[in-house]
Amino acid sequence: MCGFGRRSAGPARGAGRRADRSTAAAAGAIMSELDRPVWASLQHQLHWGVGDGRARRFKADINRFAATPDEGADNLCALAALVQPGDDAVFLAQVPPIVVPPGLIAVKEALGVQMVATQALAPGEDLQVLGDADAAEMLALATLTEPGPFLPRTHTMGRFIGIRIDGRLAAMAGERMRFPGYVEVSGVCTHPDFRGRGLARRLSAAVTADIQRRGEQAFLHAWTANTAAIALYESLGFVTRAMVNIAVLKRRPS
Repeated sequence: MCGFGRRSAGPARGAGRRADRSTAAAAGAIMSELDRPVWASLQHQLHWGVGDGRARRFKADINRFAATPDEGADNLCALAALVQPGDDAVFLAQVPPIVVPPGLIAVKEALGVQMVATQALAPGEDLQVLGDADAAEMLALATLTEPGPFLPRTHTMGRFIGIRIDGRLAAMAGERMRFPGYVEVSGVCTHPDFRGRGLARRLSAAVTADIQRRGEQAFLHAWTANTAAIALYESLGFVTRAMVNIAVLKRRPS
């Protein structure tokens, strides 16, 4: 038998519930799919994932997120089975407290914010749509700046745009998780050589505006420690909807 999971002891556990109550009113009605955005996304992006109705994860070259619909024992066992010895770590991100499945260990536990856009933004100008031809540069920029898990095919999850300066990819942003009515703004990063020019702001606003143009709600995630990013998003009209529990899990050494 798989056994029982261990509830995460990370800093997010109690804080997430308290913050969700205090910020939900400002962000609008409670949107339950946003409580488990990874699961919601994997339910509607089946071609990018593996697993079944108990647990799913993105394919290894797409992203590192995994999720379950709830913390039932059978679901946790199914999640553990998706992380094999030698696999890279998987990320969990959800509003409810995280339970670490049997056989896995949390190598990192942290707290993030989930923010939703509350005002219309204007489309961007003079921005380059990025694609397969730019994939190597996108991966290099993400590896350098660490905006979150970014793998060789993460850019295929949605529309990505960038700004080039002197032929170099100076900054980028794009779309990651999505489910009916909602699209996540993600991968926002700027090369250290080009910071302080407002590039992240331009790109974040442009990605959000494009999502809104399609009649969808833009949302995003940021580490609570990244106060500069949170301030940027607030200046664009994003508000915190909830605190999000984040855990990075690996197979327990035998």
